[in-house]
Amino acid sequence: MSPAKQQVNNPKASVPRHVAIIMDGNGRWAKQLGKMRIFGHQEGAKAVRRAVSFAVNNGIEALTLYAFSSENWNRPPQEVTALMELFIRALDKEVKSLHKHNVRLKIIGDTERFSERLQGRIQRAEAVTEANTGLTLNIAANYGGRWDIIQAVQQIAQQVKSGDIEPDDISEQLVSQHINLCDLAPVDLVIRTGGEHRISNFLLWQIAYAELYFTEVLWPDFDELVFEGALNAFAQRERRFGGTEPASIKEL
Repeated sequence: MSPAKQQVNNPKASVPRHVAIIMDGNGRWAKQLGKMRIFGHQEGAKAVRRAVSFAVNNGIEALTLYAFSSENWNRPPQEVTALMELFIRALDKEVKSLHKHNVRLKIIGDTERFSERLQGRIQRAEAVTEANTGLTLNIAANYGGRWDIIQAVQQIAQQVKSGDIEPDDISEQLVSQHINLCDLAPVDLVIRTGGEHRISNFLLWQIAYAELYFTEVLWPDFDELVFEGALNAFAQRERRFGGTEPASIKEL
């Protein structure tokens, strides 16, 4: 991970605390060049490094990247296998750099479906960076927003079954405590690359009041200038959270 040169030209208060990105367009990027889809995923890994560097340099507290959805298992088996190997290599290669830059790595999603080899790499990478206090980098792998809500409800149902809480005790706050990323600032900004205008089952609970930013840029071409453009657009938004007066980042 090399430092990004660009820094957003906005006051510090306008920089989102938590940015989530749906990284879309790797396959189309490769197809435009007449190459296999995995080549696009390999180039997409470079865009991840750029995004992380930019987030570190611009004081973003948390960056959540949608790497592999629970629906992605429906892709051709050879592509899924190649993606898993790419994930392992990326963990092995990048963890030292992340640790050097004080980045805390977290993998969110149902990791039990992954091979024991990959699960071991994930546990090792998280352990190495666990005490870091800079950017929190969340990689959503085998993740789905509906799965996230269901696993939260199942945990709460167990509490009701055991008699620890009553059904009337279930509240939005209680559910939030069992949702992934509950220990981080709420998602302020969701960026989706690749020209599609949908959420694709990503962080359904967490992005209830997030600003959405869509770009035609395919993920391998996502660089610091595109990221800066998204943050500049975010700075122009008025966020009311259901009220009548705009709220500032500092108030959240």
